[in-house]
Amino acid sequence: MSTINTEHYWLPFTPNRAFKKNPKIYTKAEGMTMTLADGREILDATAGLWCTNAGHSRPEIAEAVHKQLLEMDYANPFGFAHEQAFELATRLAEEIAPAGVNRVFFTNSGSESVDTALKIARAYWRKRGQGGKTRFIARQKAYHGVNMGGVSVAGLTPNRAVFGQGLEVSHLSHTRLEENAFSRGQGEHGADKLAYELEQQIAMYDASNIAAVIIEPMAGAGGVIIPPKGYLEKVRQICNDNDILLIFDEVITAYGRMGDGTAAGLTGVTPDIITTAKGLTNGAVPMGAVLVSQEVHDAFMQGPENAPEFFHGYTYSAHPVACAAALATLDIYKNENLFERAAQISSAWEDGIHRLDDSELTTDVRNWGLVGAIDFKSGPAANGIEGMTRAQSVAAKALEKGITVRAAGDTIMMSPPLIIEQSHIDQIFDALLEAITEVQ
Repeated sequence: MSTINTEHYWLPFTPNRAFKKNPKIYTKAEGMTMTLADGREILDATAGLWCTNAGHSRPEIAEAVHKQLLEMDYANPFGFAHEQAFELATRLAEEIAPAGVNRVFFTNSGSESVDTALKIARAYWRKRGQGGKTRFIARQKAYHGVNMGGVSVAGLTPNRAVFGQGLEVSHLSHTRLEENAFSRGQGEHGADKLAYELEQQIAMYDASNIAAVIIEPMAGAGGVIIPPKGYLEKVRQICNDNDILLIFDEVITAYGRMGDGTAAGLTGVTPDIITTAKGLTNGAVPMGAVLVSQEVHDAFMQGPENAPEFFHGYTYSAHPVACAAALATLDIYKNENLFERAAQISSAWEDGIHRLDDSELTTDVRNWGLVGAIDFKSGPAANGIEGMTRAQSVAAKALEKGITVRAAGDTIMMSPPLIIEQSHIDQIFDALLEAITEVQ
């Protein structure tokens, strides 16, 4: 077991005092597995944190990063650039983004991508002479990162409660509906009802005051909340009808997770702005990208040619090492047909997770693409761990059996690497079935 000093590191989104009494320390990662300090190999059913889509420790990415570090470790992005930034932007526009979303602004994380998108949306309306359009509409249970803009539009109470007031935001209901419980993929019910709520919000605040609607095509961290069929299409049409921008937060859903480059591409619903990160570099180097429509971009291309059109950016925007990692990652996705592979194996994933439908402890089991979630009856488990919910106890038991899943509240969430095999699917759901039986 590791003897590392744990005193000084303040862990994010972690009960630090409890963790440091029994620290879980990773020492190695490769392919589908992570290795703990005690030597146990753990099958990673969460792709790190929704990000290692091509599996862990890919040598192609390591080699590209190493080469780039020796050639050029850093390049000032303000008033200068480097070739890899243009190459990456071109490939994202041509290989990942839906048609018409063809301008790329680089960030360093999903949180920065969201804040960048919000600033673009507000600035766009000022460029259009409609500076009063400042309000955002988001959804309950939404996660949009942890910067102040993202926290403002987030719909997860713990992420907002202690930080005070942020932007002008109103929140729609989330899309998890009882009538769609145990659906395979998108549910059949509720699109009209949910869309009507958006129309009511617009009527209340007036479209002249609303800059954008920001939604995750599929809410991830809030519990893998899947929209019913037709909902995204209706949201797009309502935004069109009211001259409101539509932002898709695809930090989780982009780069093959849904079986396509983006959920926008999968569904045929094209927003004005798409935020991405995570799978962009396979989690190897921090990086994000905001994909913007031609129309939105062109609204900024006015005024003096020698003045910056958008007073925004980061010291590490389009960092050459991150670009190298991203280009190598896109090569892996393309050469191994991982997006297509994810679409193909998602049916086996669907069959696997719905083996849990009949448990007396589950209140919902759902999936879309290579994502899945299980809701459990609220309350402590009969044989669970003191102070933990039933879902958290099941996750802890699963870890003992060599599987890592993500638990939040009464929900277990999974998002495996796209390289997953049938044997891994069997291993994951065999372990979860055993864990559920033991916890009760």
